Amino acid sequence: MSGISADLNGIHYTLPDQPVAVVCIDGGDPAYIEHGLNAGIIPNIARFIETGFHAVTQGTVPSFTCPNNMSIVTGKPASVHGISGNFYLDRETNEAVVMTGPNLLRSESVMTAFSRQGAKVVSITAKDKLREQLGKNMDIDGGNAISFSSQYADRCTMEVNGIERVLEYVGQPLPDMYSAELSLFVLDAGIKLLEDRKPDLMYLSLTDFIQHGHAPDAPEAERFYRDLDSRFGRLEDLGAIVALTADHGMNDKSKPDGEPNVIWLQDLLDAEYGKSASKVICPITDAFVGHHGALGGFVRVYCYNGLEPDTVIDFVKNIPGIEFALSRENAANKFELPFDREGDVAVISDAGTCIGASQADHDLSALKGHRLRTHGGVSESRVPFILSKPLNDTYAKRALQSELHSYDVFDFAINGTA
Repeated sequence: MSGISADLNGIHYTLPDQPVAVVCIDGGDPAYIEHGLNAGIIPNIARFIETGFHAVTQGTVPSFTCPNNMSIVTGKPASVHGISGNFYLDRETNEAVVMTGPNLLRSESVMTAFSRQGAKVVSITAKDKLREQLGKNMDIDGGNAISFSSQYADRCTMEVNGIERVLEYVGQPLPDMYSAELSLFVLDAGIKLLEDRKPDLMYLSLTDFIQHGHAPDAPEAERFYRDLDSRFGRLEDLGAIVALTADHGMNDKSKPDGEPNVIWLQDLLDAEYGKSASKVICPITDAFVGHHGALGGFVRVYCYNGLEPDTVIDFVKNIPGIEFALSRENAANKFELPFDREGDVAVISDAGTCIGASQADHDLSALKGHRLRTHGGVSESRVPFILSKPLNDTYAKRALQSELHSYDVFDFAINGTA
């Protein structure tokens, strides 16, 4: 029996008698699940839906990887944990600050909380940019925690990651950054650890390379979801309660001719108000521009030299393809974001449009020959929420009485399963 308890952000968690494996399918738009069910290619997920629990729930806006992963593992919105993108603008220095380090995270994870209580926890992510935040203050030294990325699986040490010689242990080569194997390695490593070390709690976070490149009915996407599904089934076979969600959805944001459908917002603002009046920050920006060319559905505008946010809002809201143009206060309130890290204006595109800064600042060479599929807006914020076991009465009532969020998944998987 487990029965180990931990408290985090006002939620009391008590581990069930079997392991819990929470998987974040990066870019896992509900459309991929729907297509997989209709095509009959994800039998394990289909069984989870039939005999366990399934809903389409609300993720965090902006619908990017870092904010949503942090919401999932802390059980709270970005207003609590503080991570609202990959970048924000430091108002004192006027410099863009990377938000992927643990120092800016204002909470700890459920995994960390349990590692301090003596539970055996595992956190594996595809991209290393998430690893430090997911593993903030974990009890690595005490031997209760393992935390690493498949990106740097060849660099793991006992001191930093709680495990070493990972490639040899999993029996696979280091996966390429731009491949389905980067995600599959995460799951295979989790399965191996579940077989050998029987952790109490696992968090397995994937990457969205396939979803950025392929629609749900593409052969590459179908093959990827078949591969995911077989591994989800294996996790269940090994005795785990399996919980599936996503950090964000994905939409095609290309014109009929295949060119990206982009609003170059900085260029438009410069033409209207001058080049020193504003600065557009694209918080999707990371090291992996081959996925999306740093183009997403949510940007932040900072105003200077007397330019008023309301003036920008009145201008931007009339641009075709814009769904929302909100003040700092309204954006923070509407989407539960940290006010101190919000721009003067938040601009969000519709499902078929993306937003960039200046055209000259975006390298789209990696997208040649491919339609742009990306995320960040409200239109990509709905995500699947699937449990392999049914809910108990208390949590079944909660699911009916209020809208679920992806950040509820640990609570429901740990406390809510029958």
